[in-house]
Amino acid sequence: MTTRVTRSQRRRTVVALGVVLLVLSLFVVRLFDIQVVNAAEHVAESQKLATGAKQTLYGARGEIVDTNGTVLASSTTRYDVQIDPTLAVKGIPKVGDDGKTVKDADDKPVLVPWPELADRIAAVTGQSSADVQKIVADALAKDASSQYATIKRYVSTEEYRALADLKLPFLYYDKHPARTYPDGAVAGNIVGFTGSGGEPLEGIESLQDQCLASEEGSVTYQKGADGVIIPGTEKTTAAVDGGTVKLTIDADLQWYLQQLISEETAHYQADWGGIIVMEVKTGKIRAIAETKTVDPNDPGASATDDRGSRLLRVSYEPGSTFKPVTAATAIEQAGLTPTSSVLTPDRMQFPNGAVINDSENHPTENLTLTGGLVQSSNVAMSQFGSLVSPEVRQQYLEKFGVGGGDALGWSGAPKAGFSSDAKNWDNQTYYTTTFGQAFTVTPTQVVSVFQTIANGGVRLPAQLVESCTKADGTVVTPTEPDPVQVIQPQTASEVSQMLENVYAQGTLASDINIPGYRLGVKTGTAQVPDGKGGYKDGLYITSLVGFAPAEDPQYVVLTLFDEPKTNRMSSANRSVFKKAMMQVLTHYRVMPSNQATPLLPVTQ
Repeated sequence: MTTRVTRSQRRRTVVALGVVLLVLSLFVVRLFDIQVVNAAEHVAESQKLATGAKQTLYGARGEIVDTNGTVLASSTTRYDVQIDPTLAVKGIPKVGDDGKTVKDADDKPVLVPWPELADRIAAVTGQSSADVQKIVADALAKDASSQYATIKRYVSTEEYRALADLKLPFLYYDKHPARTYPDGAVAGNIVGFTGSGGEPLEGIESLQDQCLASEEGSVTYQKGADGVIIPGTEKTTAAVDGGTVKLTIDADLQWYLQQLISEETAHYQADWGGIIVMEVKTGKIRAIAETKTVDPNDPGASATDDRGSRLLRVSYEPGSTFKPVTAATAIEQAGLTPTSSVLTPDRMQFPNGAVINDSENHPTENLTLTGGLVQSSNVAMSQFGSLVSPEVRQQYLEKFGVGGGDALGWSGAPKAGFSSDAKNWDNQTYYTTTFGQAFTVTPTQVVSVFQTIANGGVRLPAQLVESCTKADGTVVTPTEPDPVQVIQPQTASEVSQMLENVYAQGTLASDINIPGYRLGVKTGTAQVPDGKGGYKDGLYITSLVGFAPAEDPQYVVLTLFDEPKTNRMSSANRSVFKKAMMQVLTHYRVMPSNQATPLLPVTQ
């Protein structure tokens, strides 16, 4: 039998359940209204409250390394120091030695005032406290609710850590990739440098930017009005690191030769000096040392003209260093031999009226082709060279590289070549081209001539970059011009023997002698244009170039001074050449020669 109490309880339960169902139905209807009926309107409203944000992800710029993998340039991180002005001026609670907040008599936190905080920041950034305070004051003057100002850009990691240790809640930091050069000025003129914003400005940094450059990535997301990231809105595009450029330069050898050329340039009071070392059988440049050189970590400390490579941006009349080209041409095209001879006074007027002088007075003698090189006689080489037509002589000069560039593709490379075509050579040029005048070359082209002779007559392209290894491990080697057989192997052998005799019998023989090694060398004293169609009086570009060991050449070394003052002739290069060549032979552990140089007759 159902009592009245039981019925009452059941009724209340039904009523309560009905109320719950009614409320739930209202929620369902409202949810349907929000998510379906008026969805677009509510999304638009939420987007007004949410803000989109994007954070850049920086890839690392690739490294530049030497032939042994020694890092010459790498990436690091710099930071922009940013501040919230509205928070900064309020100060921060003072913390005691016990790590607790210091409070006053009213139990309120004691604040460290903004000027004192500005002092702490300035002590790290190297600015004055007044400068830091002015940055904040200017931002607030422009916008009283400003939450952003930049204190300093591109601070180092050490400065960033020091600032972070201050634990100032109103400071925050934006990362930037930057460059660092661990070996400083070693190969600085070749490696180059980047700007404060990371843009490549000079040297390999600029020329190999396609390999070195990274690709930026990003993270995008939506933030609510409270600044919290809305889950599920993040989208990431990964950054891609740059590739590694491997140079042919040997950093250890480069370092030594830079010290050497700096000392010797100062000793002879030259405007500048340089040394190039090339591997005979590959054309790879192992060192390009010069003065003055730049430290890529601080290029602004160097004068503008000292921030690039002079050796790769200068051209000049090579003078006597190109006399071996005349000898090779005469052997192949006039049938001469190292012992062919001509009667040689110290001054000679030729049938076309041209007058040629030797650098020193000497009695008339019957010089051989070898003797013409040993004594560096302009008169003798003019006679030997004029046995071949101008057109053929120009062809040989071109095959040896004159007017054809040096394959390095260096920015700012000079225009070098002939002042006029062979068919237009005047009476004097007809002869001066036999001893390195009336055309210009680069130092690398001079080195290439001797590499060609030392390599059996095969000219290899000069090479400064070995490879680019991309971030995914792919190795890309540069496309180089094909080797060129410039002269026949027999001709190269004969010219090489004559250059050995320059080393063994020339006036500098005792000064540049390296015991145990056979060398082939030639000096050069090039006149310097005065900019008015003539030459500077008594000022020259002096050089000495050679290869060793002569019986199996491994390396070519060129030393050069621009306008040395204490010794204005090529003899100024004796000391630097000998020291440089000895270092090269020692550094690469080149075995000594096992026999003496075969001596050839200088006169008949």
